[in-house]
Amino acid sequence: MTKNLSFISLFSGCGGLDVGFIESGFTCKRAFDIDKNVVDVHRLNLGESAVVADLTTISKSELLSNGKPTVVIAGSPCQGFSTAGKRRLDDPRNSLLLHAGRLALEIKPKVFVAENVSGALSGEHKIYWHQLESLLRSEGYSTVTLRLNASQLGLAQLRSRIFMIAWRGSKTPNLDFPDSSPKTLSDVLENVDGLPQHDELPLAKTSSHYLISRRIKPGQKLCNVRGGSSSVHTWDIPEVFGKITEQERLILKATMKLRRTERLRDFGDADPVAIESLRREFGLRADVLVAGLINKGYMRGIEERFDLANTFNGKYRRLDWNSVSLTVDTRFGDPRYFLHPSKHRSFTVREAARIQGFPDWFVFPGRPVDSYRMIGNAVAPPMARHISSIVRGLLT
Repeated sequence: MTKNLSFISLFSGCGGLDVGFIESGFTCKRAFDIDKNVVDVHRLNLGESAVVADLTTISKSELLSNGKPTVVIAGSPCQGFSTAGKRRLDDPRNSLLLHAGRLALEIKPKVFVAENVSGALSGEHKIYWHQLESLLRSEGYSTVTLRLNASQLGLAQLRSRIFMIAWRGSKTPNLDFPDSSPKTLSDVLENVDGLPQHDELPLAKTSSHYLISRRIKPGQKLCNVRGGSSSVHTWDIPEVFGKITEQERLILKATMKLRRTERLRDFGDADPVAIESLRREFGLRADVLVAGLINKGYMRGIEERFDLANTFNGKYRRLDWNSVSLTVDTRFGDPRYFLHPSKHRSFTVREAARIQGFPDWFVFPGRPVDSYRMIGNAVAPPMARHISSIVRGLLT
């Protein structure tokens, strides 16, 4: 059995990836991140190994300042790859994925692990992932890429991430999933009362947030661009968005359908609607109805066509006790994006941490907005623990 189960962590963040390895018996020799706030949280929870460092200029001696590790793990920035962002191919953060591999090759660990969002394997962006794989293989490493979803590993969350494991030697990794029963939000948020950073902030009853929240049921969201029982439309909440007539409501529903079926472009999922299309159903009164809806803020003109004013695909998403959460992201404390299953509020920091799989002893002092950002950017510790068990098998 290998005695030196140790690692250094590149782009460590607050330590989600590191927690999983530490819980599997690895020792963290060093963790590096450029953000002092996340380093402070890492040090508070996981000991003194984390240091503030710019990994684009770091020296080999600094990397090895606490000794050579068996493993190098890296959670390089995902924002340039994420489908929730602009996905610029030339986003400078994308190249940090490759840079992590180059730093690892300076150290020549027995195993290297890279983590990122699934978008790093989509479209043109996958060139970075493939270049990293080629780089590692050219230096004698075998590689495997895993796509994991947190719900497969016992988390109550639909969180998809990819991991590349690169190793030296002839061993074959055991890639079997552990037996884990699916969990729900009800399971993971049990007995959260009284824990640190579980400070509930009910929405003010006079606020628009509250008035919208009380109209959204579990499993529903505020959404004008989809029909069906899961979508609550702005025109269904007149106390916030303004009253309309039944004919105006029919125009809005017709626009919602036509914008997706009468397409102008071969990209995107909808286009503005021509007035002639609405006239076919409503006659010339369509012009008056559209003008009225523009005045009320429900529609907008785009050149000579018309579209709904609010075309986001879901805000104020109320999660369901009996289901899993959507991906915990940096906005998880904002009620405009996520609502508690049964209360008129967003999620507390501790609830977000629980859903992400952080142990209750792991605390996030400081401003809540910073805590949500750290939690949302972190690797879910149970996912990291699964990867660390594969790595351990390669070393022992």
